[in-house]
Amino acid sequence: MRRDDPSPDDHRSPYVANETAHPWRRMVSIGDSFTEGVGDPEPTAPNGLRGWADRVAEVLAAQADDFAYANLAVRGKLIAQITADQIEPALALSPDLITFSAGGNDVIRPGADPDEVAQQFEDAVIRLSSGGATLVVFTGIDTNFTPVFRGIRGRVAIYNENIRAIADRYDCIVADQWALKEVQDPRFFDDDRLHYNALGHHEIARMVLRALNVPNDLRPMQPGPVPTLSWREARANDIVWARQHLVPWVLRRLRHQSSGDNVTAKRPDALPVEGVRPDA
Repeated sequence: MRRDDPSPDDHRSPYVANETAHPWRRMVSIGDSFTEGVGDPEPTAPNGLRGWADRVAEVLAAQADDFAYANLAVRGKLIAQITADQIEPALALSPDLITFSAGGNDVIRPGADPDEVAQQFEDAVIRLSSGGATLVVFTGIDTNFTPVFRGIRGRVAIYNENIRAIADRYDCIVADQWALKEVQDPRFFDDDRLHYNALGHHEIARMVLRALNVPNDLRPMQPGPVPTLSWREARANDIVWARQHLVPWVLRRLRHQSSGDNVTAKRPDALPVEGVRPDA
């Protein structure tokens, strides 16, 4: 059921007695590092990460006493692994709201076929839609702002058009990162230049809540000023980034390893959201 098309007889409708700001009571998020929250450290959170999905759940939980949330996402996973390992456990939790982001790790690989990845995405959407939950899907970010990933911009654009078409066919809500100009700025990214930092995850949470049409008090978080670096300092930063992030990534690809090996889902069960603290 879409947020903007409630049924008067549906128990999830926002128009029944004890009206709340949204109709959902059980949210399950599946995906990779983007959904797990990599880049947004929080020592008190499971796996030491917060992320946009936790931030969205915190807002939804603050508006519904009986809200529960699970997050099955694991960093480094390809779309085939996500669909094989996370869809059935997600459906077993009987969610009425599912967020699904997958394919990013596939699309950035050399020689990736965005159409082939999108076919796997569509198969997953069909399965995830079977229980009648509201389904939120994501486009990829416009990579034109970053030299590291500018070369795959066309591939991401093709993938995004496929995602939008799939969303239209199966009545999904689209959280459109490509159109989110605010985060097309290195200051919204972690030192690895791949994952959002706390600022980026916060902005993604705001985008998702807008897509869900959920009122909230989250305000934009302004990044600090862009540091002025000399050519030598900039190249030194590039060398450090390559040594600490690029080389390990390449080595994992060559060894057929993943950053998610031996990592488990941080919230495998749908539980109440403790310590609700929507950002001001």
